[in-house]
Amino acid sequence: MSVKEDDINEGRRRFMMSGALVVSFSLFPGVKAMAQEVIADEGAAVHVAKATETLAGSLKTNPFLDAWIKIDAAGKVTVYTGKVELGTGVRTALLQIAAEELDMAPSLITFLTADTGASPDEGLTAGSHTIADSGSALLNAAAQVRGLLVDAAAKRFGVGSSVLKAHNAIITAPDGRTMTYGEAVGAAGLHRMASPESPLKDPATFAMIGTSLPRLDIPGKMTGGPSYVQDMSMPDMLHARVVLPPAYDAKLLRTNTPDILKMPGVVNVIRNGSMLAVVAKGEWQAVLAQRALAAGSQWSAGRALPDPATVHRDLKQIATEHIEIANTHGATRTAGKTLSASSTKRYMLHGSIGPSCSIAQFKDGNMTVWTHSQGVYPLRDGLAEMLSLPKENVRCIHVEGSGCYGHNGADDVAAHAALIARELTGQPVRVQWMREQEHTWDHFTPAMVTEVSASLDASGSIVGWNYALWSSSHNERIVNAGRLVPATMLEKPFVSAPSVPMVQPEGGGDRNAIPLYTFPNLHVMNNFSPTMPLHTSAMRSLGAHMNVFTIETFMDELSAAAGADPVAFRLKHMEDPRAREVIQLAAAKFGWPRAPRNPNHGVGFAFGKYKNLMAYVAMAVEISVVPETGQVILERAEVAVDAGQIVNPDGIRNQIEGGVIQSASWTLYEELKFDKERIRSFDWSSYPILRFSAVPRSLNVHLINRPGAAFLGAAEASMGPTAGALGNALFDATGKRLRDMPLGGDSLRRQIDV
Repeated sequence: MSVKEDDINEGRRRFMMSGALVVSFSLFPGVKAMAQEVIADEGAAVHVAKATETLAGSLKTNPFLDAWIKIDAAGKVTVYTGKVELGTGVRTALLQIAAEELDMAPSLITFLTADTGASPDEGLTAGSHTIADSGSALLNAAAQVRGLLVDAAAKRFGVGSSVLKAHNAIITAPDGRTMTYGEAVGAAGLHRMASPESPLKDPATFAMIGTSLPRLDIPGKMTGGPSYVQDMSMPDMLHARVVLPPAYDAKLLRTNTPDILKMPGVVNVIRNGSMLAVVAKGEWQAVLAQRALAAGSQWSAGRALPDPATVHRDLKQIATEHIEIANTHGATRTAGKTLSASSTKRYMLHGSIGPSCSIAQFKDGNMTVWTHSQGVYPLRDGLAEMLSLPKENVRCIHVEGSGCYGHNGADDVAAHAALIARELTGQPVRVQWMREQEHTWDHFTPAMVTEVSASLDASGSIVGWNYALWSSSHNERIVNAGRLVPATMLEKPFVSAPSVPMVQPEGGGDRNAIPLYTFPNLHVMNNFSPTMPLHTSAMRSLGAHMNVFTIETFMDELSAAAGADPVAFRLKHMEDPRAREVIQLAAAKFGWPRAPRNPNHGVGFAFGKYKNLMAYVAMAVEISVVPETGQVILERAEVAVDAGQIVNPDGIRNQIEGGVIQSASWTLYEELKFDKERIRSFDWSSYPILRFSAVPRSLNVHLINRPGAAFLGAAEASMGPTAGALGNALFDATGKRLRDMPLGGDSLRRQIDV
């Protein structure tokens, strides 16, 4: 297979041939280095060359085998991924995939994650794409590498490849002769394009894929060991804190810099336009100086925020792009009954447990940034533009961060660190945002409005479905320097790239707006607002949380109107056999249908196939309600999941369980507080989340494994079904059809009192 020169960046690939690269950094004060090795798309568009479009997963954009796997003459095997660990356990699962097809124990493999100086460019770790894209690429790359090594050994031994056995980096012939992977690699040559066909193992022989290998990232987290970028320490490292404006577009008028420079440990106060920071020798010194600098700075008023009381009405007015995403017309059947509903969701914030943090060092004209960004390559490009540096002079190395699914402040704090480090050549600078900055300068998940109407015929079948949604952008990821908050505050500010809707089938605000159910007449409109009254961007599942909530609660309303059981009604309108299987499994495990409930105690059911492309999830829940407080207790949940070939069962269960808990928090309690002047959710008391006392009493995840089937991303798949099931259970418990999130707390208490 050959490709044109302009299809593939050979320069970086030639760099990749030069030898294995192990990234090192310190997580302990006073310890010089610790190797970043494992021993044991939603982002910017990417170019796919015609020559690679038939390859598996991310091999389409990174087709050379040695971009993924390197083996040196001594037999050391290093495996790379361009994806990052966000707490989902993918580092462990990806290692399992590579180990399986390389026929090696995981402990023999050095596994490196996203680093713009070493790893393949896989864009963002988002949208439940990691196992589907990077996992598929590693599965096939590892199988092809193993095949090439075995073929090289067969040629040396003068035997057929089929008689050789590979195990733990040693190839053995029937007569006992052996050759190591290190000895074979010279003859095999891994700097070659991947093939569309791979010598994949029979799934029946899998020893690693399908097992619950203990997660590699858990021991440090459980023991309090250094695990996050927030824990990193480097020799001679300085600490910085930033002062952010009190409101959007506020300009810095004056500061008390002379006073700050006299404070203990303060090294410098850095100002560029309205970007303001203080640098100190110690972290607490930096915190004290930041407080004094913030108190002594004066700002212009900034721009007004929208009225929270009218935000959903206003959203309909500013949504100026009307995009038809589904329009099917089948045989017309007489409608006997038509129902309609409108639902809303408020702005929410990410609420990352650990405030965003980054370390940067500018040395010899090169900027190195340690970051918990979900996309080190897009960030690298944005930083290079902001700093007016060639891309090859900026390196972004991923280090796990403490808590986030989506676009929080990770990229922005990395930009702060880079700007400050540029002024302090040679010294590493650590920047961590304060809690109120993490909350108030977050990229919030957008408010949404949905409207749906549907008609039933005399037999109780849905014969027409009309759906519309209104929302602003769910994806303002880094596509230029203007998407970095500090870059917009400079004396010569950068301007954000225009906000554009994400296209189907992935979608943004319209993700999962097209039901998987079969209706003869279907119409779906996405009303997109290119104007964002508040900073918004990606949050786990994007619009799927709201769209599945609306679809699934409305399916219950329609089933009641048709006089049908909710599960039977869903099956009546579902043709996809895998969807039917998860629906039936969840119902069976729950013991559906249940007997009539007592007041303030109810059950609910919901289904979704994430993005209509990824994992299938169906669930039944049982709840109780405390009328006096509006607290909702999730007594029990039975969840059925089909994610294709399962790599790590515990990993999938972890993500489904975590998704149920997070979605319950969103659906029942979370809403951003703000007024026309500024954001008012600045700490945990002003932005409450689900407490440990309210987590599900019983939560069981039932997996359907499909050996040999494609990997289907599962990390975000339970967000929508959880919302739908809770909405239906609340109706069952209270007799109130609640359509405006959040559904619990004071809002529910007021509804019950009516």
